[in-house]
Amino acid sequence: MSHLGPRAEPDKRTLRRELLAVRNRLTAGDVRESAAALAVHALRLPELAHARTVAAYVSVGGEPGTAAVLDALRARGVRVLLPRLLPDDDLDWGRYDGVDALVERRGGGRMALLEPSGEPLGPAAVLEADAVLLPGLAVDARGTRLGRGGGSYDRVLARLEATGAGPALVVLLYDAEVVERIPGEPHDRPVHAVVTPSGVRRFR
Repeated sequence: MSHLGPRAEPDKRTLRRELLAVRNRLTAGDVRESAAALAVHALRLPELAHARTVAAYVSVGGEPGTAAVLDALRARGVRVLLPRLLPDDDLDWGRYDGVDALVERRGGGRMALLEPSGEPLGPAAVLEADAVLLPGLAVDARGTRLGRGGGSYDRVLARLEATGAGPALVVLLYDAEVVERIPGEPHDRPVHAVVTPSGVRRFR
């Protein structure tokens, strides 16, 4: 008897396609409104309130907006690190010095990314972070994060684990992207919390 059917667990590729389709229908107003609410909850996190260094990212397209969070952290005196995509899809890091110090980068058919224009600090710079804000498409009840499939953040999380670094891992999502279950793989490393426009959910 087949185990497939209406209740079969969707694979990651199908989930990504469905979630991206929903994001693509969001208006600019939807994204702005959600970003404002998300920032309120994120900036109240104790993990960010006491952090000296936070690794984050610049949201693009329909991603939950990060601009307000980045600027508020910087205004607090937090050292904010932003990723630079390397040719092998690993991530280098640079310091966030404000929106005017970001440069747009396109390549390989990917979406345009905004990256820091200052000195590259190397892939190991993330090890100095007290908290890491992660992009994603969904997270499930176990804290399993679904990324876009490029593997860049899998490398970051593996690097953190291999060196014993223990930053808070927080994914930023829309409310509907907190799902019951995501198909897990051996290399998956659970996040500690998710922040959405409605609030915070913790997994530890």
